[in-house]
Amino acid sequence: MDKIAVAGTGYVGLVAGACFAEVGHQVTCVDIDENKVNTMKQGISPIYEDGLEELMQKNYAAGRIDYTTDYKSAYKDADAIFIGVGTPEQPDGSANLSYIATVARQIAESIEKDCLVVVKSTVPVGTNDKVEQFINDFLTNDVKVEVASNPEFLAQGSAVHDNLHADRVIIGTESKWAEELLKGIYAPFNLPIVSVNRRSAEMIKYASNDFLALKISYMNDIANLCELIGADVQDVARGMSFDERIGNKFLNAGIGYGGSCFPKDTKALENIATQNGYELKTVKAAIDINEDQKTKLYKKASKRLITFSGLKVAVLGLTFKPGTDDLREAPSLENVPLLLEQGADIYAYDPVGAENFAKVYPEGKNGRGSITYVSNIEHAIEDANVCFIFTEWGEVKAVTPKRYKELMRTPLVYDGRNIHDIKDMEKAEVEYYSVGRKPVTREAIKESKSVEL
Repeated sequence: MDKIAVAGTGYVGLVAGACFAEVGHQVTCVDIDENKVNTMKQGISPIYEDGLEELMQKNYAAGRIDYTTDYKSAYKDADAIFIGVGTPEQPDGSANLSYIATVARQIAESIEKDCLVVVKSTVPVGTNDKVEQFINDFLTNDVKVEVASNPEFLAQGSAVHDNLHADRVIIGTESKWAEELLKGIYAPFNLPIVSVNRRSAEMIKYASNDFLALKISYMNDIANLCELIGADVQDVARGMSFDERIGNKFLNAGIGYGGSCFPKDTKALENIATQNGYELKTVKAAIDINEDQKTKLYKKASKRLITFSGLKVAVLGLTFKPGTDDLREAPSLENVPLLLEQGADIYAYDPVGAENFAKVYPEGKNGRGSITYVSNIEHAIEDANVCFIFTEWGEVKAVTPKRYKELMRTPLVYDGRNIHDIKDMEKAEVEYYSVGRKPVTREAIKESKSVEL
């Protein structure tokens, strides 16, 4: 098996490293944070990801994975070095490549044998060409170095499964030597491998993520129209899903996409197009729709209520999706400050994301409003005047309409993930507003009651 070093221990690097170890490779994960390294050596993951700690503990005990801040020892005799550091969005939408550059120089000054450097981080098309040149510019020893592209396609919350059971592995290389070495590394996974050149591999990553973002934004656009014409977007999506050309994934309307990939990658691809004198109109539209969608329910509630000042507001879900503690581009980050500015007393529940959210909005007084983090949903909704659902955690989906009616001072629910059945909410006498579906208004509840009588 190959000796592999992995630069970066975030969602990309740590998951990749643990999975490489799982199939038998000898892996060393490199990070600059000594405390983080010591924590990982104890089998504790710095990120919340299902099944990751089990892999870390199992393979550390077996001697197949280790963690270090000493990049020189990790890189010097590695057969392949995978780069999985962040490429955060810059103000103009372009990707910040400074972390990639830092690692590239460290590699150049450390390696003592022929080596394949594999970039898993999402980077603009053409970046790997520059990385290869950059490494060769700073090489200390007379060795052969090539750079390959191997973009990740992990969904946070299921990243371990996605890595071990991927639909395909994309590899972008410029030589037979690099292609065969990378194919050999992935051979134990027994997965389909799509081999292309470097620039095509880089583009596949952007094109794939942006296509999914387009599907989400398209359905949200349709949902907004459904509300105006009296159609139900969930019925529309169900009807569409039977068409195998469309499929049944990413058709759920809601309050927009978030996370570390879709927002960043759509803006980055738009920036790449602009830099090349081209306008990606579809991607630009997806970005605009998504931005508007995030505060759609807040605007609905603002019309319904005179003010949020002094009201108890339950917020269910803080992360951008269930199964992760990641808050990046989460709708909660758009809506909570608006509620606080209005003087709301927020009671927020999230099974894993509250600690991270508290780093941004500490518990207690925040401006005109306040925020309290609670460990159970009933505490959040008890005596609440209004409830917002931002993340479709299983615990949130399990709340019955009857409990909103029983516990809330005013059973008024704004559901950004369409998790409840409209008829069930009406029957429970809960005023209910979702996305792309008929609202359950107070008038509708009164009318329903009169019909029953």
